[in-house]
Amino acid sequence: MTIELVVLIVILGLVFDYTNGFHDAANVVSTVIATRVLAPAIAITMASFFNMLGATQVSGVAHTITSGLIDPHAATQLMILAAVAGAIVWNLITWYFALPSSSSYALVGGLIGAAFVKSGSSIVLWDGVIYKVIIPMFLSPIAGFFLGMFVMRMVNKFPGSRKFHHMQIGSAAVVALSHGLNDAQKSMGIITLGLLSAGVIPHPTIPLWVIFSCAIVMGLGTAFGGYRIIHTMGFEITKLEPRQGFAAEVGASVVILIASALGMPVSSTHMIAGSITGVGAAKGRHAVKWVTAHKMVIAWFLTLPGAAGVAALTYKLLLNIFSSTV
Repeated sequence: MTIELVVLIVILGLVFDYTNGFHDAANVVSTVIATRVLAPAIAITMASFFNMLGATQVSGVAHTITSGLIDPHAATQLMILAAVAGAIVWNLITWYFALPSSSSYALVGGLIGAAFVKSGSSIVLWDGVIYKVIIPMFLSPIAGFFLGMFVMRMVNKFPGSRKFHHMQIGSAAVVALSHGLNDAQKSMGIITLGLLSAGVIPHPTIPLWVIFSCAIVMGLGTAFGGYRIIHTMGFEITKLEPRQGFAAEVGASVVILIASALGMPVSSTHMIAGSITGVGAAKGRHAVKWVTAHKMVIAWFLTLPGAAGVAALTYKLLLNIFSSTV
């Protein structure tokens, strides 16, 4: 164990947490900004608070990242560093091109890619990958789509639109809370796995300081916002009014909360995008800009292998740099 690698793991884990916050801030605030219910600064401030609050509540997602995807006892410090680096690079690439890809699957892809290069397929817990990641990756946006459509059809039965201004503020807060409950857990899990691999902690139990550090950093990342992706999510899928925004947020937050309870590291990006698309489809297929939806689907499919490839290359690079110390 080297103290330098431990410090790097913690720092990169928190950097990933920060990029997750500003990258996925669009998921939390895009609808409430697009409907003009809240000004961008107010929406992001509110989202930051509820993101941080949700992040302090440890769910099964953190334990899935720590011990459910790879053998935690076979993990090494370099492997964790490479996994996080792969996820960060992928986040920055997709942020630059304003693609609302998934930070969740970027981290999972990075972890699998680094582990595979380090020890081959035997270190990967494939049952966990399939049932906790792959299946939810496909099913969760579909669930968000149909739930968003269902809620939209229900709220259409109620006349008047003014009340949905206030209701959407509440639903946006719930989305932010659920985002923190699911997404911040991934950073906690990867830092804890790094500490375990270094022998700093004897068991894969998340230290209290890791919980609060990740909560604060994710809140800060959200506060600075991902304005490039906010435009894609809020304005380029379908036209949103407070009624539609409320329906999309309810649909997405229900799926995210259920997934968090089941320990599934799903993508809040997928949830919001799927739910917004479902809300638009409730008005008719021509109400949705399907070209934008297709671009996002392509980004989703590229995330796991893309982040895995970056992490694999990073692992080989780090192995050469730190070969004399590990």
